[in-house]
Amino acid sequence: MNALALNAGSSSVKFGVFDADAHEPLVSGEIDWADGDRQRAWLVRRPRGLAARRSRLSVPDHYTAAACAIKAAIGSGPSEKKHPHKVCVVGHRIVHGGAEFRESVLIDTKVKAAIARLDDLAPLHNPPALKAIEAAEAALAGVPQVAVFDTAFYANLPPKHCVYPLPYEWYRDWGIRRFGFHGISHAYCAARAAEILGRDPAQLRLVSCHLGGGCSATAIQGGVAIATTMGFSPLEGLMMGTRCGSVDPGVLLHLQRRHGLTLEELDHTLNHSSGLLGVSGVSPNLAQIEQAAAQGNERALLAFDMFAERIKGAIAALAATLGGLDALVFTDRVGEGSPALRAAACAGMEFLGLRLDPARNQHPRPDTDIASPGSPARILVIHTREELMVAREARRVLGQFEA
Repeated sequence: MNALALNAGSSSVKFGVFDADAHEPLVSGEIDWADGDRQRAWLVRRPRGLAARRSRLSVPDHYTAAACAIKAAIGSGPSEKKHPHKVCVVGHRIVHGGAEFRESVLIDTKVKAAIARLDDLAPLHNPPALKAIEAAEAALAGVPQVAVFDTAFYANLPPKHCVYPLPYEWYRDWGIRRFGFHGISHAYCAARAAEILGRDPAQLRLVSCHLGGGCSATAIQGGVAIATTMGFSPLEGLMMGTRCGSVDPGVLLHLQRRHGLTLEELDHTLNHSSGLLGVSGVSPNLAQIEQAAAQGNERALLAFDMFAERIKGAIAALAATLGGLDALVFTDRVGEGSPALRAAACAGMEFLGLRLDPARNQHPRPDTDIASPGSPARILVIHTREELMVAREARRVLGQFEA
Protein backbone atom coordinates (compact mmCIF):
# COMPACT_ATOMS: atom_id res chain seq x y z
CA MET A 1 0.00 0.00 0.00
CA ASN A 2 1.71 3.16 -1.23
CA ALA A 3 1.28 6.30 0.83
CA LEU A 4 1.81 9.77 -0.58
CA ALA A 5 3.06 12.33 1.95
CA LEU A 6 2.61 16.03 1.23
CA ASN A 7 4.33 18.69 3.32
CA ALA A 8 3.06 22.10 2.24
CA GLY A 9 5.10 24.86 3.84
CA SER A 10 5.31 28.61 3.56
CA SER A 11 7.89 28.50 0.74
CA SER A 12 7.95 24.89 -0.41
CA VAL A 13 5.99 21.71 -0.98
CA LYS A 14 7.84 18.50 -0.17
CA PHE A 15 6.56 15.09 -1.20
CA GLY A 16 7.34 11.40 -1.02
CA VAL A 17 5.71 8.11 -2.01
CA PHE A 18 6.45 5.22 0.34
CA ASP A 19 5.50 1.57 0.10
CA ALA A 20 4.57 -0.42 3.18
CA ASP A 21 8.04 -1.65 4.12
CA ALA A 22 10.41 0.97 2.74
CA HIS A 23 12.43 3.49 4.69
CA GLU A 24 13.44 5.11 1.42
CA PRO A 25 10.73 6.56 -0.85
CA LEU A 26 9.85 5.27 -4.29
CA VAL A 27 10.08 8.89 -5.36
CA SER A 28 10.60 12.08 -3.39
CA GLY A 29 11.27 15.72 -4.02
CA GLU A 30 10.25 19.27 -3.39
CA ILE A 31 9.14 22.45 -5.05
CA ASP A 32 10.94 25.37 -3.47
CA TRP A 33 10.66 29.14 -3.83
CA ALA A 34 12.67 30.12 -0.73
CA ASP A 35 14.03 33.18 -2.54
CA GLY A 36 10.47 34.48 -2.89
CA ASP A 37 10.22 34.12 -6.67
CA ARG A 38 7.23 31.90 -7.40
CA GLN A 39 7.68 32.33 -11.13
CA ARG A 40 11.05 30.59 -10.97
CA ALA A 41 10.52 27.87 -8.39
CA TRP A 42 12.76 24.81 -8.38
CA LEU A 43 11.34 21.30 -8.70
CA VAL A 44 13.74 18.60 -7.51
CA ARG A 45 12.53 15.05 -8.15
CA ARG A 46 14.39 11.99 -6.89
CA PRO A 47 13.15 8.58 -8.12
CA ARG A 48 14.57 5.68 -6.11
CA GLY A 49 17.84 4.47 -7.59
CA LEU A 50 18.05 7.29 -10.14
CA ALA A 51 19.76 10.65 -10.18
CA ALA A 52 17.75 13.63 -9.00
CA ARG A 53 16.31 15.81 -11.73
CA ARG A 54 16.10 19.56 -11.23
CA SER A 55 13.88 21.84 -13.27
CA ARG A 56 12.25 25.27 -13.19
CA LEU A 57 8.53 25.87 -13.07
CA SER A 58 6.03 28.56 -12.19
CA VAL A 59 3.78 28.07 -9.16
CA PRO A 60 1.75 31.29 -8.79
CA ASP A 61 -0.21 29.94 -5.83
CA HIS A 62 -0.17 27.12 -3.26
CA TYR A 63 -2.80 25.07 -5.08
CA THR A 64 -0.72 25.00 -8.25
CA ALA A 65 2.41 24.11 -6.28
CA ALA A 66 0.62 21.20 -4.59
CA ALA A 67 -0.87 20.00 -7.88
CA CYS A 68 2.59 20.01 -9.49
CA ALA A 69 4.01 18.14 -6.51
CA ILE A 70 1.32 15.45 -6.76
CA LYS A 71 1.95 15.05 -10.48
CA ALA A 72 5.69 14.70 -9.84
CA ALA A 73 5.05 12.21 -7.02
CA ILE A 74 2.70 9.79 -8.74
CA GLY A 75 4.74 9.63 -11.93
CA SER A 76 4.91 11.76 -15.01
CA GLY A 77 8.10 10.57 -16.67
CA PRO A 78 8.26 8.37 -19.80
CA SER A 79 9.23 5.26 -17.84
CA GLU A 80 6.27 5.71 -15.48
CA LYS A 81 3.40 6.27 -17.91
CA LYS A 82 2.55 2.57 -17.92
CA HIS A 83 3.30 2.02 -14.23
CA PRO A 84 2.60 5.15 -12.21
CA HIS A 85 2.91 5.01 -8.46
CA LYS A 86 -0.53 3.94 -7.27
CA VAL A 87 -1.47 5.75 -4.07
CA CYS A 88 -3.89 4.28 -1.52
CA VAL A 89 -3.70 7.06 1.08
CA VAL A 90 -2.45 10.65 1.22
CA GLY A 91 -0.96 12.05 4.40
CA HIS A 92 -0.64 15.80 4.99
CA ARG A 93 1.58 17.55 7.47
CA ILE A 94 -0.68 20.09 9.20
CA VAL A 95 1.17 22.62 11.29
CA HIS A 96 -1.54 23.75 13.72
CA GLY A 97 -4.12 21.39 15.18
CA GLY A 98 -5.05 23.61 18.11
CA ALA A 99 -6.62 22.02 21.17
CA GLU A 100 -9.05 20.02 19.02
CA PHE A 101 -6.58 17.65 17.36
CA ARG A 102 -4.26 15.73 19.67
CA GLU A 103 -3.61 12.95 17.16
CA SER A 104 -3.84 12.21 13.44
CA VAL A 105 -7.29 11.94 11.85
CA LEU A 106 -8.97 11.04 8.57
CA ILE A 107 -9.84 14.20 6.67
CA ASP A 108 -13.47 15.03 6.02
CA THR A 109 -15.45 18.24 5.61
CA LYS A 110 -15.55 18.89 9.37
CA VAL A 111 -11.80 18.37 9.75
CA LYS A 112 -11.07 20.78 6.88
CA ALA A 113 -13.33 23.38 8.45
CA ALA A 114 -11.60 22.98 11.80
CA ILE A 115 -8.16 23.37 10.20
CA ALA A 116 -9.39 26.48 8.39
CA ARG A 117 -10.54 28.01 11.68
CA LEU A 118 -6.91 27.89 12.82
CA ASP A 119 -5.65 29.83 9.78
CA ASP A 120 -5.01 32.99 11.78
CA LEU A 121 -2.73 31.07 14.17
CA ALA A 122 -0.62 29.57 11.39
CA PRO A 123 -1.22 31.85 8.39
CA LEU A 124 1.88 30.67 6.52
CA HIS A 125 1.08 26.97 6.89
CA ASN A 126 -2.51 25.93 7.47
CA PRO A 127 -3.86 27.69 4.33
CA PRO A 128 -1.24 26.03 2.06
CA ALA A 129 -2.03 22.67 3.67
CA LEU A 130 -5.71 23.11 2.88
CA LYS A 131 -4.82 23.93 -0.73
CA ALA A 132 -2.76 20.72 -0.85
CA ILE A 133 -5.77 18.77 0.45
CA GLU A 134 -7.93 20.31 -2.28
CA ALA A 135 -5.33 19.52 -4.94
CA ALA A 136 -5.16 15.90 -3.78
CA GLU A 137 -8.97 15.63 -3.84
CA ALA A 138 -8.92 16.77 -7.46
CA ALA A 139 -5.98 14.64 -8.60
CA LEU A 140 -6.73 11.50 -6.58
CA ALA A 141 -10.50 11.43 -6.27
CA GLY A 142 -11.73 8.93 -3.70
CA VAL A 143 -8.33 8.30 -2.11
CA PRO A 144 -8.51 8.71 1.70
CA GLN A 145 -6.54 11.57 3.19
CA VAL A 146 -5.08 11.87 6.69
CA ALA A 147 -4.10 14.98 8.65
CA VAL A 148 -0.91 14.55 10.67
CA PHE A 149 -0.45 17.42 13.11
CA ASP A 150 2.83 19.01 14.19
CA THR A 151 1.19 20.05 17.44
CA ALA A 152 0.34 16.47 18.46
CA PHE A 153 3.92 15.87 19.66
CA TYR A 154 3.33 18.57 22.28
CA ALA A 155 -0.15 17.57 23.41
CA ASN A 156 1.18 16.48 26.81
CA LEU A 157 3.59 19.30 27.61
CA PRO A 158 3.74 19.82 31.39
CA PRO A 159 1.54 22.74 32.52
CA LYS A 160 4.58 24.71 33.66
CA HIS A 161 5.78 24.67 30.05
CA CYS A 162 2.50 25.22 28.21
CA VAL A 163 0.54 27.69 30.36
CA TYR A 164 1.36 31.36 29.75
CA PRO A 165 1.76 33.86 32.59
CA LEU A 166 -1.56 35.45 31.65
CA PRO A 167 -4.93 35.32 33.41
CA TYR A 168 -5.51 31.60 34.01
CA GLU A 169 -9.05 31.93 32.70
CA TRP A 170 -7.65 32.58 29.23
CA TYR A 171 -6.07 29.13 29.33
CA ARG A 172 -9.04 27.45 30.96
CA ASP A 173 -11.83 29.07 28.93
CA TRP A 174 -10.22 30.02 25.62
CA GLY A 175 -7.41 27.48 25.25
CA ILE A 176 -4.60 30.05 25.17
CA ARG A 177 -1.52 27.88 25.65
CA ARG A 178 1.77 26.90 24.11
CA PHE A 179 1.16 24.34 21.38
CA GLY A 180 4.60 23.88 19.82
CA PHE A 181 5.41 23.07 16.20
CA HIS A 182 7.76 21.03 13.97
CA GLY A 183 6.73 18.11 16.16
CA ILE A 184 6.88 15.58 13.34
CA SER A 185 10.48 16.56 12.60
CA HIS A 186 11.55 16.64 16.24
CA ALA A 187 9.98 13.23 16.88
CA TYR A 188 11.84 11.69 13.95
CA CYS A 189 15.15 13.27 14.98
CA ALA A 190 14.80 12.03 18.55
CA ALA A 191 14.33 8.45 17.37
CA ARG A 192 17.12 8.74 14.79
CA ALA A 193 19.52 10.23 17.35
CA ALA A 194 19.03 7.21 19.59
CA GLU A 195 19.83 4.92 16.63
CA ILE A 196 22.99 6.84 15.74
CA LEU A 197 24.25 6.87 19.32
CA GLY A 198 23.24 3.28 20.04
CA ARG A 199 21.36 4.46 23.11
CA ASP A 200 18.03 3.65 24.69
CA PRO A 201 15.70 6.55 23.75
CA ALA A 202 14.25 6.43 27.26
CA GLN A 203 17.63 7.44 28.66
CA LEU A 204 18.43 10.32 26.31
CA ARG A 205 18.24 14.07 26.99
CA LEU A 206 18.15 15.87 23.64
CA VAL A 207 17.82 19.39 22.34
CA SER A 208 16.64 19.26 18.74
CA CYS A 209 17.04 22.36 16.54
CA HIS A 210 14.85 22.43 13.42
CA LEU A 211 16.26 25.31 11.41
CA GLY A 212 14.79 26.15 8.02
CA GLY A 213 12.40 28.84 6.87
CA GLY A 214 10.71 28.30 10.22
CA CYS A 215 12.83 27.54 13.25
CA SER A 216 12.23 25.89 16.59
CA ALA A 217 14.12 24.05 19.30
CA THR A 218 12.66 21.36 21.55
CA ALA A 219 13.81 19.67 24.76
CA ILE A 220 13.14 15.94 24.51
CA GLN A 221 13.51 13.55 27.44
CA GLY A 222 12.92 9.85 26.95
CA GLY A 223 11.49 10.51 23.49
CA VAL A 224 8.87 12.91 24.91
CA ALA A 225 8.76 16.68 24.33
CA ILE A 226 8.90 18.56 27.63
CA ALA A 227 9.55 22.13 26.44
CA THR A 228 9.82 24.01 23.15
CA THR A 229 10.44 27.50 21.79
CA MET A 230 7.40 27.93 19.54
CA GLY A 231 4.15 28.70 21.29
CA PHE A 232 0.49 29.50 20.63
CA SER A 233 1.44 30.21 17.03
CA PRO A 234 4.54 29.58 14.91
CA LEU A 235 5.59 33.21 15.49
CA GLU A 236 7.07 32.69 18.94
CA GLY A 237 10.60 31.61 19.76
CA LEU A 238 13.65 31.72 17.52
CA MET A 239 14.28 34.32 14.84
CA MET A 240 13.29 32.83 11.46
CA GLY A 241 13.45 33.52 7.73
CA THR A 242 10.64 36.06 7.58
CA ARG A 243 9.10 35.64 11.05
CA CYS A 244 10.23 37.69 14.02
CA GLY A 245 10.24 35.09 16.76
CA SER A 246 9.80 36.35 20.32
CA VAL A 247 9.60 40.12 20.76
CA ASP A 248 8.38 42.38 23.55
CA PRO A 249 4.58 42.58 23.12
CA GLY A 250 4.89 46.19 24.28
CA VAL A 251 6.49 46.96 20.91
CA LEU A 252 3.30 45.90 19.15
CA LEU A 253 1.11 47.97 21.46
CA HIS A 254 3.38 50.97 20.86
CA LEU A 255 3.22 50.54 17.08
CA GLN A 256 -0.57 50.48 17.21
CA ARG A 257 -0.94 53.46 19.53
CA ARG A 258 1.85 55.74 18.35
CA HIS A 259 2.22 54.85 14.68
CA GLY A 260 -1.27 53.66 13.81
CA LEU A 261 -0.37 50.26 12.41
CA THR A 262 -3.43 48.08 11.92
CA LEU A 263 -3.75 44.48 13.02
CA GLU A 264 -3.47 43.41 9.38
CA GLU A 265 -0.27 45.41 8.89
CA LEU A 266 1.26 43.98 12.04
CA ASP A 267 0.23 40.44 11.08
CA HIS A 268 1.81 40.76 7.64
CA THR A 269 5.00 42.38 8.94
CA LEU A 270 5.57 39.87 11.74
CA ASN A 271 5.03 36.90 9.43
CA HIS A 272 6.41 38.08 6.08
CA SER A 273 8.83 40.99 6.54
CA SER A 274 10.70 40.29 9.76
CA GLY A 275 13.34 37.80 10.90
CA LEU A 276 16.44 37.34 8.75
CA LEU A 277 14.84 39.21 5.85
CA GLY A 278 13.75 42.15 7.97
CA VAL A 279 17.10 42.67 9.68
CA SER A 280 19.39 41.93 6.73
CA GLY A 281 17.34 43.53 3.96
CA VAL A 282 18.93 40.87 1.77
CA SER A 283 16.97 37.64 1.90
CA PRO A 284 15.23 35.17 4.21
CA ASN A 285 17.75 32.59 2.96
CA LEU A 286 20.69 32.21 5.35
CA ALA A 287 23.06 31.12 2.57
CA GLN A 288 22.54 34.43 0.78
CA ILE A 289 22.94 36.31 4.05
CA GLU A 290 26.22 34.55 4.77
CA GLN A 291 27.46 35.49 1.30
CA ALA A 292 26.46 39.14 1.79
CA ALA A 293 28.09 39.21 5.23
CA ALA A 294 31.33 37.86 3.76
CA GLN A 295 31.25 40.77 1.30
CA GLY A 296 31.03 43.29 4.13
CA ASN A 297 27.28 43.85 4.40
CA GLU A 298 26.90 44.95 8.03
CA ARG A 299 23.16 44.30 8.24
CA ALA A 300 23.65 40.78 6.90
CA LEU A 301 26.33 40.16 9.51
CA LEU A 302 24.03 41.53 12.21
CA ALA A 303 21.21 39.23 11.08
CA PHE A 304 23.53 36.21 11.17
CA ASP A 305 24.84 37.07 14.63
CA MET A 306 21.35 37.69 16.03
CA PHE A 307 20.13 34.39 14.59
CA ALA A 308 23.03 32.43 16.09
CA GLU A 309 22.73 34.11 19.50
CA ARG A 310 19.06 33.28 19.79
CA ILE A 311 19.73 29.67 18.92
CA LYS A 312 22.49 29.50 21.53
CA GLY A 313 20.19 30.96 24.15
CA ALA A 314 17.47 28.45 23.36
CA ILE A 315 19.87 25.52 23.52
CA ALA A 316 21.15 26.61 26.92
CA ALA A 317 17.67 27.23 28.33
CA LEU A 318 16.31 23.90 27.11
CA ALA A 319 19.39 22.05 28.41
CA ALA A 320 18.75 23.61 31.82
CA THR A 321 15.17 22.32 31.68
CA LEU A 322 16.53 18.84 30.96
CA GLY A 323 19.08 19.05 33.76
CA GLY A 324 21.89 18.37 31.30
CA LEU A 325 22.43 17.31 27.73
CA ASP A 326 23.37 14.07 26.04
CA ALA A 327 23.12 15.28 22.45
CA LEU A 328 22.32 18.36 20.38
CA VAL A 329 20.65 17.85 17.00
CA PHE A 330 20.72 20.16 13.97
CA THR A 331 18.23 19.47 11.18
CA ASP A 332 16.40 20.94 8.18
CA ARG A 333 17.82 23.20 5.47
CA VAL A 334 19.85 25.57 7.64
CA GLY A 335 20.63 23.08 10.40
CA GLU A 336 21.96 20.57 7.89
CA GLY A 337 23.45 23.01 5.41
CA SER A 338 25.29 25.77 7.29
CA PRO A 339 28.63 24.92 8.93
CA ALA A 340 29.01 28.56 9.92
CA LEU A 341 25.71 28.60 11.79
CA ARG A 342 26.46 25.33 13.60
CA ALA A 343 29.88 26.65 14.61
CA ALA A 344 28.43 29.92 15.86
CA ALA A 345 25.65 28.17 17.77
CA CYS A 346 28.12 25.84 19.52
CA ALA A 347 30.79 28.47 20.25
CA GLY A 348 31.28 28.94 23.98
CA MET A 349 28.96 26.05 24.83
CA GLU A 350 31.65 23.86 26.36
CA PHE A 351 29.98 24.37 29.74
CA LEU A 352 27.17 22.14 28.41
CA GLY A 353 29.67 19.51 27.28
CA LEU A 354 29.40 20.55 23.62
CA ARG A 355 32.72 20.48 21.78
CA LEU A 356 32.44 20.80 18.03
CA ASP A 357 35.02 19.22 15.73
CA PRO A 358 35.73 21.94 13.12
CA ALA A 359 36.81 19.46 10.44
CA ARG A 360 33.77 17.22 10.89
CA ASN A 361 31.52 20.25 10.87
CA GLN A 362 32.68 21.50 7.48
CA HIS A 363 31.33 18.76 5.24
CA PRO A 364 29.09 16.41 7.22
CA ARG A 365 26.89 13.92 5.42
CA PRO A 366 23.72 13.50 7.43
CA ASP A 367 23.25 11.50 9.54
CA THR A 368 26.50 12.00 11.41
CA ASP A 369 28.17 13.04 14.66
CA ILE A 370 30.26 16.23 14.35
CA ALA A 371 31.36 16.51 17.98
CA SER A 372 35.03 16.15 18.83
CA PRO A 373 36.02 12.67 20.06
CA GLY A 374 36.27 13.82 23.68
CA SER A 375 33.05 15.81 23.76
CA PRO A 376 30.86 14.73 26.72
CA ALA A 377 27.71 15.61 24.74
CA ARG A 378 27.35 14.66 21.10
CA ILE A 379 26.44 17.02 18.25
CA LEU A 380 24.43 15.41 15.46
CA VAL A 381 23.46 16.53 11.97
CA ILE A 382 20.34 14.60 10.97
CA HIS A 383 18.38 14.77 7.75
CA THR A 384 14.81 15.16 8.91
CA ARG A 385 12.29 12.77 7.40
CA GLU A 386 8.92 14.44 7.93
CA GLU A 387 7.45 12.85 4.80
CA LEU A 388 8.40 9.36 6.01
CA MET A 389 6.74 10.03 9.38
CA VAL A 390 3.62 11.43 7.70
CA ALA A 391 3.37 8.42 5.37
CA ARG A 392 3.71 5.96 8.24
CA GLU A 393 1.10 7.79 10.28
CA ALA A 394 -1.31 8.03 7.35
CA ARG A 395 -1.03 4.30 6.76
CA ARG A 396 -1.58 3.60 10.48
CA VAL A 397 -4.71 5.75 10.67
CA LEU A 398 -6.14 4.23 7.49
CA GLY A 399 -5.49 0.75 8.88
CA GLN A 400 -7.41 1.59 12.04
CA PHE A 401 -10.30 2.94 9.98
CA GLU A 402 -10.48 -0.10 7.74
CA ALA A 403 -10.25 -2.49 10.68
